[in-house]
This record gives sequence, structure tokens and C-alpha cells, in this order.
Amino acid sequence: MKKISRNLTMLFDYYEMTMANGYFKKGMGDMISYFDVFYRSNPDDGGYAIAAGLEQVIEYINDLHFDEEDIAYLASKGCFDEAFLDYLRNFHFTGDIWAVPEGTVVFPGEPLLTVRARTMEAQFIETYLLMMLNHESMIATKAARITRAAKGRPVSEFGSRRAQGADAAILGARAAYIGGVSGTACAIADEVFGVPASGTMAHSWVQMFDSELEAFRAYCELYPNSATLLVDTYNVLESGVPNAIRAFKEAGITKCAVRIDSGDITYLSCKIRKMLDEAGLTECKIVASNSLDEYIIRGLLLQGAQVDAFGVGERLITSKSNPVFGGVYKLCAIEDKEGNILPKIKLSENVGKITTPHFKKVYRLFDKETGKAEADLICVYDETVDDTQPLEIFDPENTWKTKVLTNFEAKELLVPVFKNGKQVYTSPSLDEIRAHCKVSLQSMWEEVKRFDNPHNYYVDLSRKLWDIKYGMIKAQRHTSKTSK
Repeated sequence: MKKISRNLTMLFDYYEMTMANGYFKKGMGDMISYFDVFYRSNPDDGGYAIAAGLEQVIEYINDLHFDEEDIAYLASKGCFDEAFLDYLRNFHFTGDIWAVPEGTVVFPGEPLLTVRARTMEAQFIETYLLMMLNHESMIATKAARITRAAKGRPVSEFGSRRAQGADAAILGARAAYIGGVSGTACAIADEVFGVPASGTMAHSWVQMFDSELEAFRAYCELYPNSATLLVDTYNVLESGVPNAIRAFKEAGITKCAVRIDSGDITYLSCKIRKMLDEAGLTECKIVASNSLDEYIIRGLLLQGAQVDAFGVGERLITSKSNPVFGGVYKLCAIEDKEGNILPKIKLSENVGKITTPHFKKVYRLFDKETGKAEADLICVYDETVDDTQPLEIFDPENTWKTKVLTNFEAKELLVPVFKNGKQVYTSPSLDEIRAHCKVSLQSMWEEVKRFDNPHNYYVDLSRKLWDIKYGMIKAQRHTSKTSK
């Protein structure tokens, strides 16, 4: 069996290349096109999402190339022009990219990333860009929800064994860290990205010894500074916790933890807390795992569970309740031979799939008194927001509902990443991205972040962009009628 190639330039949907070949043969390959990446609805019916995956996009763009092996494969398909295949031998990205920095809170309909490039270049990078941004944004968003439910208690990502492949596990751990988890069980994510890795023991460790107590004693001897004992291999309250207490005391360990991975976590944690405190182990922490998510964690804490930290696996690493982020890559404009930008729109019987045309920029509008984000405004690329004048913003769900902003500050969200094929953006460290995510979340009102029926955050179009969009819709309807 042939080993899978890791030249990720070849990770595209096949039609991307048939279209690129078609553009080349029709003399359209050098035409400049603009594409937006955006998504249509928030995961889990939430109020927001977290943008992630840009660093991997940058690495991909910088390494775009076709090996001779790739050219030979494409030639074997028998449908690509020889001159086009020869062009691919010296191919590299020459366009421009703007993107929202990783860790930024984002909303449906606004560009997370915009590509301006020769049509052939812009077309076939679609698959990889969507794959990275969709996956990591999905996991970062889920992690933000789960850590919010934990109310400041540490959450570790435990999901590698349930992830859909190695990249999903590694990059999922990275995205989860951006979203707020404190660490991971995935060692390679620590080695490659610096996501703090930690771990304790499996039930098999306990089973390997002649007794549970012997297993606990051995572990405390080996790891006296980080002893966390798994107490539910046999019976949590009758043997697990009593044996853990005995092992801790014999080793003279007071800063320690016990973990429960099954059973009624609220009931057991309350009983365990009482047993530990009565034994004088008031600093001993209780860690809970076992198919947790934000709703279960919220429920446990509302019930009074005495849990100090959580380990979350499959429901985080797969975003089990909403496993598809739904980002799309759509043409929004082209340039004519004189360099004029001509907006393009996609219409649909499904109103939610009608795109917003033109090369755009996005402003976030912050209240100067509270520091909170009040709304986002999507504008045409050549517009600026005058934050010294009152601004009326429409609710996209209820266009009759508006708010008027007066004392506000406007900040652009999209930043330059590539210019003429050269990287002009320095990727922050992962810890800096994580810190930015925390600040971005803090800038949102609590009502936007709640799990159930979150407040609808205002994302509006500027008047100029609104007129362009609806003028194009009206014109297209007229064209459709007259062509019948």
C-alpha cells in the first residue's frame, strides 16, 4: 500500500483543479478574484464562535507547491492541459489574504478570512482553508463553552483516543487550549505547540497490582508531587477513597487529588469531600471525568457537586453535539482589466444562503464606558467608520429593531496576513492567542454568552453595502424575469 503523501497542496476537492484548468484554458487564470470565508450559524445554537486555525493556514500557504509526483498523478487523469501542468511546476501563491486573528469572538455572516488572488490560486486553496478554519474554530468554540460552564475550575482535554485521526487530536488540543482549557492529555500537542500535558493513571494500573492499596502506594512513591489517584476501579466509597487516603497519609502527601470516572458524580463528590476533610486532607482536589460537556458540568455544579477540576474527552474533541462548524468559501468580487472591483453575489431560494457581495472590511464597535462590544458593522473596503458621530445599527433578525451608538470606538477586525504572496503577519504565540481569546470573550455581554436563548448580537451592513447588495438582488430578479 502506498504511503499517503503529506504535500498538502494536493489536499483539495478534485473540482478545484478542474476549474483551475478551465480558467487557464479560457484565459481567465490571471483574473483577480475575491473570496470570503464565513459561517452561517453559531454552533450549539449559541451566541458566538471563536476563530481559530489561522496559523495552520499560514503554514499551508507558505508551502504551496507541486512535486513532480503530483504533476505525474494529474497527468494520469487525462483531463488536464499540458501547458497548465507545466504552469503548476513553478506554482506558488502570489495573492493577498486578510483574516481575523485567532481567538477572536466572531459571528455569522462576517468574513473570517478574505482572499484576493489570481483566480486559479484563489480557487483551489478553498478546501484546506475551510478544513482548518472549520475544525479549529469548532473545537475552540466548544472549549470556550465548556470552560465557561466550569466557572473557573480547570478543564483538561482528554479526547485524543476518540478524535477522528491524528491531526484532529493534535490540532484539536491546540484549539481547545485557545478556547480556554488548562491542558491536555495529548503529549505531542505539548511537544509541538506547548499545550501543557499531564496525566495520572488508567484503571489498568490499579488492576495490575495485587491490591488497590498497593497500586496507590506505588504511584505515590513514584510521583509524590503530582499524585492523582483514580478511585473508581472497584468501589469508590468502600475501598477507593479509603485506600487513597491511607496511601496519601503514609507518603506524607497533602497536595494531591482523586479522580472519579463513573457513577453519580454529584453524590460521590460530596461524599468524597467529606471523607477527605475528615481525614485532614483538605487540600486534596476532586477531579471528575466521564463523557462530560458544558450542560452536564453546569448541571453538576448547580446540584452542588464538590468537583475542583474536570477532564473532558469525546464531547470536546469531536464537538459531539455540533460536529460541523459550517464555514463556507464564496466568491464576492472580481477585478476588471482596469483594476475596478466588481461585486459578485450568489442568490438562492434559501434566503440564508444569499451572500453579501464586494470586497469588505469588518468593524467591531465598543462602548467607551463599559469596554463591551455593542455591534459589528460590515462595510465596503473603502469605507471608514466615524466614531465621533452617532451610528444607527440594525438587528439582522429584526430589521425594525435598532440601536443608536454614540460614545463608541470602532476597531477593524481583519488584519493583513499575506501581501503579494509574502507573509506580512507574525503569528502570536499560543499563549498570546489564548490570552486574546479570553479578552475577546470578556468584551462580550453575559447575555451573548449564555447557553440557552443567547442575546442576538448586532451584525449590520453599512448603508452603502446594504444598497449594493439589495440593488444586485433586485437587478438579478429583473434579469431573471426578462429572460423567461
